[in-house]
Amino acid sequence: MNNYITEFETLFKDVLENEDIVLTNETTATEIDEWDSINHIYLVVEIEKHFKIKFSSSEILQWQNVGEMIDSVKAKKED
Repeated sequence: MNNYITEFETLFKDVLENEDIVLTNETTATEIDEWDSINHIYLVVEIEKHFKIKFSSSEILQWQNVGEMIDSVKAKKED
């Protein structure tokens, strides 16, 4: 799991242009000022490109925190 957090943190820092971001599984959009609805789309696109996967809209809408995003990536990578 730590490897995923590290990769996500790098993606978040790049997309949100904030080098101070530190992610945990419990991190939510309300905790990061730059993580708004538009940047959420950019994050999803970058995560999909980075991990070479695609999410459905219903999957994306279910996410409540970074940990759930990582769980979705892991599930896709196992398929």
